[in-house]
Amino acid sequence: MPAPSTTPPERPPGSTALPSAAPPTAARALAVVAIVVAGICGGLIGYGVVDLQASADAGPDADGGGGLAPVVGGVVGAVLAAVGVAVVAVLVLRAMTEWKTIEERARAEGREPPPSRNVSGRRT
Repeated sequence: MPAPSTTPPERPPGSTALPSAAPPTAARALAVVAIVVAGICGGLIGYGVVDLQASADAGPDADGGGGLAPVVGGVVGAVLAAVGVAVVAVLVLRAMTEWKTIEERARAEGREPPPSRNVSGRRT
């Protein structure tokens, strides 16, 4: 059995490469960073909340927190925060791609693309 080829298939003459529908690399990298930061923050908040609750339940004479419970709270908090931010990041990246497609389609049809708004609300 021959080994599979690692070279990409050749395009027919006169054809052009399709543009990528993926969001820009910087936007994807920023989304990953946001998800990681949210996970860290969620983990710290989850750990802190459960640790406070465990030490309050143990009473004033107890030393330390509740053992494994704060760690579980931290993991649950990290996962929930990361998943929540990941959902928002995916929606934002899809919206960016869709907006880019709308602008490119309008230009290809010879129309003026819809005006975009900057942060201050003024049209650009």
